[in-house]
This record gives sequence, structure tokens and C-alpha cells, in this order.
Amino acid sequence: MINSMLSCNSSSACRTCSHTCQNGYETGLREECGVFGIYDLDGNDVSPSIYYGLSALQHRGQESCGIAVSDTEGPKGHVSFYKGLGLVNEVFKESKLSELSGNIGIGHVRYSTTGSTTVENAQPLVLNYLKGSLTLAHNGNLVNAMELRSQMENTGAIFHTSIDSEIIAYGIARKRIHSKTVEDAILETVKEIRGAYALVIMSPRKLIGVRDPFGLKPLCIGKRNNAWVLASESCALSSIGAEFVRDVKPGEIVTFDKTGAMKSEFMPIDVTAAHCIFEYIYFARLDSTLDGISVYDARIRGGASLAKTYPVDADLVVGVPDSGLAAAKGFSEESGIPFGIAFHKNSYIGRTFIKPSQKERESSVKIKLSVLESVVKGKRIVLVDDSIVRGTTITNLITMIKNAGATEVHVRISSPPFLHPCYFGTDVPSNKQLIAHTHSTEEIRKKIGADSLGYMPIDQLQNMVDDLPICKACFDSKYPMEVPNHDISELLEN
Repeated sequence: MINSMLSCNSSSACRTCSHTCQNGYETGLREECGVFGIYDLDGNDVSPSIYYGLSALQHRGQESCGIAVSDTEGPKGHVSFYKGLGLVNEVFKESKLSELSGNIGIGHVRYSTTGSTTVENAQPLVLNYLKGSLTLAHNGNLVNAMELRSQMENTGAIFHTSIDSEIIAYGIARKRIHSKTVEDAILETVKEIRGAYALVIMSPRKLIGVRDPFGLKPLCIGKRNNAWVLASESCALSSIGAEFVRDVKPGEIVTFDKTGAMKSEFMPIDVTAAHCIFEYIYFARLDSTLDGISVYDARIRGGASLAKTYPVDADLVVGVPDSGLAAAKGFSEESGIPFGIAFHKNSYIGRTFIKPSQKERESSVKIKLSVLESVVKGKRIVLVDDSIVRGTTITNLITMIKNAGATEVHVRISSPPFLHPCYFGTDVPSNKQLIAHTHSTEEIRKKIGADSLGYMPIDQLQNMVDDLPICKACFDSKYPMEVPNHDISELLEN
């Protein structure tokens, strides 16, 4: 039995209107999704831990969230879940959490990669089928989703969402009917799907983590007393007092069951790993460690590289909160120019990229950040940010700093110019919407009103993460796998 509850609160619905559904990638650079799972072998309720874990991963998705739980000692196939549009603390009140009782569960925070922002597309997905129940949370994007969906529909599948995650869930459920274990069904399913995925899966008696063979999406393992935990980032482990054990390896499937032991097996797929470099530039939280690399240290190194490549005479280095701050610190340390805080951030305003219209996005920049006039007045400023997509936000910030009395604003970006779309779950839009695709660096400098502009050289990206193999296809078009030859926006509404 599936005990389901859906929520759509009006405060969230107003910022996820038809603009997103109809125009897909028009809203600009956004983060990926976040997944979380926990299995408490002592039988304790896990929904509060999932709540805190998702709260720690809130930066990875702000459009919808959900929690699904089950009792490993209860009847098979009984899953209670609740999901809705909005932030974790908006959707989950204490009364709702108290209704989600069980010692195994998974959670998800989402923004739309494929599929529009509706409550039906919120995750986790819960399937009730011949073998019981299957619950799945997915971070990533499949590049052959349209092909697989068509094949399934032609054989009688009925889809209830427009997200590619449902294709994975259905694939596993179908294979499971003829497989000895759910792990065998997963192994058969991953032979057919192509793309990026970090999965947390709950069967009636198991918690399973799956990472794509390229390692494009992060997933790590933690432990708290007699409970195993899976999470997109290590910061989510810390939030519930769990100890980091290790990262799930590319192509690995890890299983936790009533024995308390961790079972590991690998997909029969031999490829070269390609971890997403933008996790280190922007997506991941500053206190996380991904695949052995500290996000903070990576950004410090990125800022230092910028200072060496594009030195400038200036009085103060400042960063755009939050992801630009560590890179600014690295620039300051390498250049010897003092580091300062130039912006006050209103923590009660959502991230600008989730606003449905360009006009609202521009207004929310000014509401969210204000300039400390006493810090910048009369000074030559180095402004460090993580990226420029269309140029709207950085233009507004430069104008605000100059209006506050800065004499010069020199912009340094801790990533190379975006030239190509991402097909793996990062909201880098199609080429025609990327300012660097249609403008030279000098043209961009003039357009945004900067006194100088320097991007991270692409050949220095590797320095941020030591010898970790990376995917940087959004900068150089060298995708780690074959990608569709049509516009990325066509992948959205299947």
C-alpha cells in the first residue's frame, strides 16, 4: 500500500509558473538536484534525519522536495510519502513529518532538468508493482530519455510524469519481475540508460545507491551509529551527525540490508571517469568534500589561478555571495590585494535563478544583495564571481558597486566562458542563450560595464581538483559520451 500526500503551497507555486514549463531553459543557470537516503537498523524513525539532510542540500534544488519512508519490519510494499512545491521548511511541517514513520527512507530536492515544475514531477517516485514497492530519487539527466520513453510507451507503459527519472524507475521495475534481486534489475537497467545519474533507491528491505559510470553526479556514504546514509554531498552527512565513510565510486552499486553490511558491485561498463567540474566551481556547498577534493580548497586554487593569469592594480578584492567568496579569497591571497566583504546578503530571499521572468530576476538581485558603500567608495574593486551565463546579474552588480562610489570594477570569473549546453542535468542553456557564444570577451566587458574582464583559462581548470578526471564539456564541447545532435530544449517536454 502506498500512503501518498501531495502539496502545492501558493507561495512556491507563484515562482514556478508556466514560464518554466513552456520555455524550459529560459531561467538561466541553476543547480542540480539533491538526493538523500538512510536505513536505521535499530528501527528508529528516519524522517527527521531526512528533513535535516535535505535542508543541508537545499542549495541543490529549490523548486520541489519530497520524503518517502517505510518500515523494514512492516508489510512489504507499504510506503508513506509526502512531496510538494517549495523549500524543505515550507513543505514539511512537524505535523507532516510525524505522519511519516519508518526506519528506512529517501528524500529529494529538485529543480527541473527534464520535465516541468509540477507537483506530479516532484520526487521521490514511488511505484507499487508485482514485487512490492520501488522508490527512487534521481540527480542527473539521461541523454537517451526520449528514445527509451518511446520504446516503453510502445509496449504499454503509462507515464504519470514528464521526468526522465520515471524511465529509470520503470526500467528497474520491469527488469525486477524477471530478476532474482533488485540489484540484478538495476544492473540490467543501467545497460540501457545513457547519461548522468546518482540514484538513491528504496525497496521494501534495502537501501541502494547507484552512481553513473562516469561519476558525473556526486554520491557519498556515511554512517551514524547503526544507520547507513547516502547523500549527494558530505555536508548533508554532517548535518545529521553522521561520519563520512567514502564516496560511491563511478559505476558502483552499493546495497544496505538487515545484515548491516555494505554490499558493493560494479556495472559491466568500462569508461573513463569524468566528474562535473562545475560542482567545484559553483554547485557544491563550501563545506563539502567530493571525491577526495575539498570544495573550499578547489575554489581557493581557482581564485589564485585567476590572479596569476589576469593581474590588476586594485585596492580591494570582493566576491559575489556565496560561491564567489572563496575564489575571491584565493585571488586576494595570491595577488596581495586585501580581501573585503562588499555585499550584504538577505538570506530570506530565494536564489534569483528560480524566478520565472527576466524582470523578476533582475529585481530580486537588488532585493537579495545590497552594496556596503563604505567598503567600496573611492576604491578600485576586483569583483570575483563563478560564471557569466547571460550577463544580466553581473551587469546589475557592477552598476550597484559603481553607484556606491567605486572608481573601477574589474571582473574575474572562476570558470571559462560557457560555450556549449550541458546534457547531464546542469542547467546550462542552449548556445543561442549563452552570451559568450555570441560575444567576444571584449564585447562582454563593454556590455556588462566592467573596466576589465578575465575568465579562468580552460587549461587551468584541472589545477582546481589535482588529478581528478573531469568533464568540462560546457566549456570545450568534449562530451564524455555521445549526446543528442538537436537543441537541448527539445529534451525537456517529451
